[in-house]
Amino acid sequence: MTEIDPQHLADRYLAQWTPADAAERRAAIERLWAEDGRHILHPPAGIRQIAAELGFAHTTPEAQGYDAIEARVTRSYERFVEKEGFTFRTHGDAVRLDDVVKFGRQTLSAGTGDVVGGGLDVLVLDGHGRIKADYMFPGG
Repeated sequence: MTEIDPQHLADRYLAQWTPADAAERRAAIERLWAEDGRHILHPPAGIRQIAAELGFAHTTPEAQGYDAIEARVTRSYERFVEKEGFTFRTHGDAVRLDDVVKFGRQTLSAGTGDVVGGGLDVLVLDGHGRIKADYMFPGG
């Protein structure tokens, strides 16, 4: 596998969520992700409970491929960056083990710099160092 600096990858990964320019976001996705990459979100408990109560057997949102990942990143940008004014950073703790990179992230208020959320990401890489799966775990 390609030599990958896990912290550099984590920083580039988080940077894809914040550009205002749609073409820049798409280009970042195509540089980072395998063409058939999957983004899998572990939704908060409240969302899982509501979905289960509505009869959904599968309550884990997933986006696969450049177009679906771009749609996911765009919706996140519109909601959290453009509307709420958030930005993102890693904990600086990215580590790699074989084809897996794990890191913690924080969501910050752009106005105050206060931490308002965060979580954990586990990236599974392909043989070229591109993301073939992203398991995103929101939380403190």
